[in-house]
Amino acid sequence: MRTLVAAEPGTPGHDNEDVAVFGQGMFVVADGLTARTDTGCSHGVAWFANELSTAVLTHSDLGPRGALAAAIRDTAALHCDTCDLQHPATPCAAVAIVHITEQFVRYLVLGDVTVVIDVGRAMAISDPRITRTARAERHAADALPADAPGKAEALLRMKRAELADRNTDAGYWIAGADPTVVDHAVSGEVPRSAVQRVAILTDGAARVVETFKLYDWAGVLDALATSGPVELIALVRDTERADPDTTKWPRNKVSDDAAVIYCDGISP
Repeated sequence: MRTLVAAEPGTPGHDNEDVAVFGQGMFVVADGLTARTDTGCSHGVAWFANELSTAVLTHSDLGPRGALAAAIRDTAALHCDTCDLQHPATPCAAVAIVHITEQFVRYLVLGDVTVVIDVGRAMAISDPRITRTARAERHAADALPADAPGKAEALLRMKRAELADRNTDAGYWIAGADPTVVDHAVSGEVPRSAVQRVAILTDGAARVVETFKLYDWAGVLDALATSGPVELIALVRDTERADPDTTKWPRNKVSDDAAVIYCDGISP
C-alpha cells in the first residue's frame, strides 16, 4: 500500500491542532476542538490531539472502537492529576480511524472528520452532529467578516452554545476524557477486496469540498492520487487567501488547521 500524509496549521508558526498518524494497518486523524474559553487543562488542545492519536496506534489490535476507548483512557491518565478533566471545555478532538485488516476496511468517525472510501464510487462518512448545534450562533458568527468588531464575541457565543451540547444526547459526541463516547461513534466495515483507495480529512482540509466546492469527493480522491495531500492543502490555503475577509465563502476562521491521510493499493 502507498500512504501519503500531510498536516499544516491554519496560521504559520502556531501549533497545529490537527494530527494524522498511521501504523500497523491503522490510520488516525484527529481534529482538536478550538478552545475559545478556559479548559481547565494546562497542556492545550494540540498536546491532547497528539497524545490521543498516538495512543490509538498503540492499541491497534483492539480495532477502531476498542483502540479509541483505550486511547481516551490512556490520555486522561496522563493529566488527570494535574488538570480538571470534568471541566466542560476540557480538551477534546474529533477523530476518524480506518483499520485495514486482511479481510476488511473498518472505519470509525466521531465528530466532523471525513473518511472517503473508494468502492467504485466515493463513499464519504462523517459525523455532522456538531453542525446541528448552536446553529443560530454559528450562522451569526459566519455572517460577520473576519475583521468585524463583533466577530470575536460572536465566536465566543457560538463556542459556549456548543459546549452546552457537548457529549449529550441532544447535541454531539466527541473524544475527551470519557471513553464511553465511542458508543456514539459512526462505524462500519467494507470488504477489503472492494476498496481501491481511502482518504481521511479534517474539516480544514475538507473545505475544498464542503466550503469552496472545488471538488466532489471522487475528485478529492483523484487529486490526492495524482498530486498528494500537500498540494490539496496548498489549494485550500490559496483559496482562503483569495477571500481574507470571509465574505465570498462565509466561515468562522479565515484559515483552519488541516490534516489528510491518503492510502491506495489496498485491494489484496
